[in-house]
Amino acid sequence: MSSVIRKNYPELGEVKAPYVHSVKHGNTLYISGLTAFGTAAQHGGITEQAEEIFSQIRKIVSVENTDFSALIKVTIFITSFEEINELRKVLYQNYGDHLPASSLVEVSRLFSPDLYIEIEAVFGL
Repeated sequence: MSSVIRKNYPELGEVKAPYVHSVKHGNTLYISGLTAFGTAAQHGGITEQAEEIFSQIRKIVSVENTDFSALIKVTIFITSFEEINELRKVLYQNYGDHLPASSLVEVSRLFSPDLYIEIEAVFGL
């Protein structure tokens, strides 16, 4: 049976809720839903928030010695489809040639009213 490693990353700030930034199980890295909460992008639009989230994901995968070529799946929660074309541009820029399996879900709100997007990701190691 493979071990489970639960990890927080100091460069992402302190977690103040009952979760960790990532869980590694075998050769799979599960990244919790990340938002722009507590960053300068928190008060920006969906594209600024998405860029911040991808920056956070890049920090995690760098520490874990992998990159976006190992991205398997993303689940994206957004509060509105109004800026979907702008969001798609951000997604293509960050994925490059490594398109993941993906789910995109519209939700009525996230845990803070000024958040418009949350992204969780799964990477192979």
